[in-house]
Amino acid sequence: MSIIVKDFEQYSAWRQGVVAALQKYQTWSVAAALTDAVTELRMTRALTRLADDKLSVAFVAEFSRGKSELINAIFFANYGQRILPSAAGRTTMCPTELLYDASRPPSIRLLPIETRAERLSTSDYRDDDEAWTVLPLNLDVGDDMHEVLKQVSLTKYVSLAEATRYGLYDADDPDAAVNINAQGLIEISLWRHAIINFPHPLLKQGLVILDTPGLNAIGTEPELTLNLIPSAHAVLFILAADTGVTKSDIEVWRTHIGPGAGRMVVLNKIDSMWDELRSDAEVAVEIERQQISAAHMLGLDPRQVFPVSAQKALVAKINGDAALLEKSRLETLETALFYELIPAKKDIIRKQLTTDLQAVGAAQLAQLGTHIRGIAEQLHELKSLRGKNHNVVAHMMRRIDVEKKEFDTSLFKLQATRSVFTRLSTELYTSLGMDIVRDDIDRVRAAMQDSRFFTGVREAVRVYFERIKHNLELSDRKTEEISEMMGVMYRRFSTEHGLALALPMPFSLLRYRNEIDAIEDVYHKQFGTATLLTTSRVALMEKFFDSIASRVRKCFKAGNDDADAWLKVIMAPLEAQIRQHKEQLKHRLASIQRIHDATDSLEQKIEAFESILADLERHKARLGELAGAIGSAMNAEFTLLEAAA
Repeated sequence: MSIIVKDFEQYSAWRQGVVAALQKYQTWSVAAALTDAVTELRMTRALTRLADDKLSVAFVAEFSRGKSELINAIFFANYGQRILPSAAGRTTMCPTELLYDASRPPSIRLLPIETRAERLSTSDYRDDDEAWTVLPLNLDVGDDMHEVLKQVSLTKYVSLAEATRYGLYDADDPDAAVNINAQGLIEISLWRHAIINFPHPLLKQGLVILDTPGLNAIGTEPELTLNLIPSAHAVLFILAADTGVTKSDIEVWRTHIGPGAGRMVVLNKIDSMWDELRSDAEVAVEIERQQISAAHMLGLDPRQVFPVSAQKALVAKINGDAALLEKSRLETLETALFYELIPAKKDIIRKQLTTDLQAVGAAQLAQLGTHIRGIAEQLHELKSLRGKNHNVVAHMMRRIDVEKKEFDTSLFKLQATRSVFTRLSTELYTSLGMDIVRDDIDRVRAAMQDSRFFTGVREAVRVYFERIKHNLELSDRKTEEISEMMGVMYRRFSTEHGLALALPMPFSLLRYRNEIDAIEDVYHKQFGTATLLTTSRVALMEKFFDSIASRVRKCFKAGNDDADAWLKVIMAPLEAQIRQHKEQLKHRLASIQRIHDATDSLEQKIEAFESILADLERHKARLGELAGAIGSAMNAEFTLLEAAA
């Protein structure tokens, strides 16, 4: 079994173990009546995060560096042939995602290049089935499947005007003229984006592979620069050993990738340096020299540059040639990639789940604690009635009645808080609402139409980002105001009525502010220092703004969804405790009333409450056991999973 498959199986087993423990915890909590809206929200969010968990790996390089061959060698060698087209020259002409979606049949979905003329990003089309051309994949016939997948390498010739409209031709680029043929046409990709739905074992377990076109496409396809590459968990930047690090390589590395977690450099085609007239040691020295040189030019430690031969590795895996596979050095890269990728992803998931589950556990323990304390107090009251006359019982009834009236008075104060809460919630959407987002986007597009100069367009985008960040800041302040107000109410009920209430569920838009900052940073890298006032440059920026607008819309939509969910549940713990407290007061009064009327036995009542208290203590212990099981599942190490297999 290859190290990749084993690592993914272990990661999948770890994830399923956590899901099973979470589901068991959730089922028991519902049966024990220990769930409220907040608990359900957090548990659902945790399970959804695990169900939708993906590991994405992007392959980035200039054309003819062997990206597709490297993907074939790492992931698809066991199919006995190349899955992705791989040949001399350019083979991947459009961004291509390989993934598995069980709701769709094996197929390749292709987005026509003509969609670049519209004001929509690739992401906007993702769920629009009518926009895509879909071709089925015949998994039983490898040659048929290989022919279908050649779609990602297809091109067509169009006029310069059409290419300019798509943002694929820059008249001011001195290198663009060489791509024009004798008829005055220019070659462009037939497709804008491809999604291959393929039931590969690794893809089934959540792996997503991104194969990018040549480096020139990275500068013209906003989806790559703004979304797919930045969000990839690992990025493999591929160089060729026979060409070394070129000027365009350095530019893309610095602008779009850069050093960091999950960023790795592959020095491919080392087989071009194999020489029968030199010893293996001499060849190794030459490869190491290229490795050190590439690392120096990219500002990396040489250990972060991995020399490989993807083509020889693919041949070795298909033919079962262990010696050739070792010579290709691919296994060193595979080990480094998945040693870094999977544990890092596991830690991210673990930290996210820990935050949610600690809050869930604290809330449920508080709820149980309140119930236990209420039953214990009632039990104490009942035991104190042993041997007492009717006057003492009547006095206790009056005392409970007074306590109930005081609690009802507090509920009137809560109603006043509700009205303020409703007003603040409405005010929140004056800066966070989707109407604001739409109006801001329309304003920038109008400014772009009014000013055809690059500086004017750039100023419109600069102001746009300022408004977005200002609106998010205003929204954050409003959520803080709501949190503070609810915190005061929570503390008041805790102090005045002894309710065990944790502070309200916190909320922050910080993650969305960070996402906007990241989008703006990519934009500045692309256009921030440019000073050319050219029509083609303005057209390219407009294409980028379409993708920026799409990302911002999705960011605000997610922020709106989070805010909606938070506003719906922020009062839930308080309301649940209030209902429980009211029920306890009612039961206390009814119990003592029955004892006063001599319609019930005091000893029977004491026995019943002792039984309830014992059940609650067992619930508390069981809750701790189930929470401990989740913790054990999250902290399970791969070595233990392997031993259990």
